[in-house]
Amino acid sequence: MDACSEHWVHDSKVALRDADVDYFRVSSWIYWRDFLVSIALAYTAAAVYLTAEAWSAYQIIAFPIAVFWLYRAGSLVHEVAHLGEHEMRAYKVAWNLIAGVMMLAPSPFFSAHHRDHHTHRLYGTKQDPEYIVNCFRRGNWTSMFGYALLVLAFPIIVTVRFIITPLTFLHPRLRTFVLTRCSSLMMNPYYVRRVSKADRRRITAVELLTCIRATLIPALVLLGINQWSRIPMLYSLGISVLLLNQLRLLADHHFESDGTKMTPSDHMHDSCNFTGRDFFTWLLYPFSIRFHALHHLFPSLPYHNLRAADQYLMQILPADSPYRDLQQPSWFAVARKTLATVDRSAGSRNPTAT
Repeated sequence: MDACSEHWVHDSKVALRDADVDYFRVSSWIYWRDFLVSIALAYTAAAVYLTAEAWSAYQIIAFPIAVFWLYRAGSLVHEVAHLGEHEMRAYKVAWNLIAGVMMLAPSPFFSAHHRDHHTHRLYGTKQDPEYIVNCFRRGNWTSMFGYALLVLAFPIIVTVRFIITPLTFLHPRLRTFVLTRCSSLMMNPYYVRRVSKADRRRITAVELLTCIRATLIPALVLLGINQWSRIPMLYSLGISVLLLNQLRLLADHHFESDGTKMTPSDHMHDSCNFTGRDFFTWLLYPFSIRFHALHHLFPSLPYHNLRAADQYLMQILPADSPYRDLQQPSWFAVARKTLATVDRSAGSRNPTAT
C-alpha cells in the first residue's frame, strides 16, 4: 500500500488531537460509577440466583440479570488495561480485588496480551493473542466445533490453573513456563507472553489471592458449607459470561489478515465500528466499546468518549475519508462472515487449536 493511502490514518489522528474538546481526558467518576453500579447489580443478582430455591421464579429471573451485569463488570478489565501505569491506581486495585479476583480474571492476566493485540507488529499474525481465527479455521466446522469444546472447558481450565498455583513455584523453569504460556486469559495456542520482573510481581500478587478464591470453590463444598450444586451453578454463570464475550470477539474485526504484518491502514480497516441499534450490539458492546476500530486508532481514548469522538470525526473528515468505511450496521453481518468464510490460506497458516 502506498504512502498516500496511509494519510487518512494520520489525518484522523491529527483531527481528533487538534479538536477543541479534550477527548482523551479520563473522567474518573464515570469509571467508578460504571464499575460500582455494574458490580452491585451483578453480585446482587448472582446472590439471588445462588441462594434461591432451585428452578424457582426468583432463580430463573436472576440468572440472566446476573450474567448480563457480570459481563459488563468483567468487560471493564479492558478499560483497566488501557489506563496509564500511574493512572487511577485505586480504581485498578479496587477492580481487581472486587471483580478480577472474584471472577478468576485479574487484570495482570489480560493487560499484557491485550497490549500485544494492539501492536502493529503483532496484529493479525499468529502471535496476536486475540485474533480469534488463530484458534480455528474459518468455514471449517470441525475446527470450530473443537474450538467450541475448548470454550466450554475454559472455565474449568482457568479454575484448575489458579488452584495449582503453589505447584508452579516448585522449579524456576516450571514457573517461567506457566508465566509465559499459562498466564494469559486467551485461547491462542501460539502466543508466548513476554514477562518482565515487574510483570512477575504484578502477576504473583493477584495470582495468590485468586488461588485462594478458586480453591474455596471446591473446599467449601467438601467442608459441607456449600452444597455440591454450587459448582455447576457457578460454572453456568461463568460459561454464560464467557459465551457473551466469545460472541463479541466474532465481530470486533473482519479477520482478513494473511498472517503477515499489516499496515496501519489495513489494521484499521480490519476493525469495526458498530453504529446500529440492534439487540446484539447493545448486549455485547457495553460502555461504548462498540467503536472498536476507533479504539484501535486511539487505544488511549477513554471508553466514555468514543461515541462523541466518532461523531466528531464523521463531521469533520472529508466525505471520501476511508474512516467512514469502518462503520458497520450490525454485529450479525460481521459475525456471520467470520464463521462462514472459507479461508484456505488461513487454514494452512493457522492450524486448529484442537
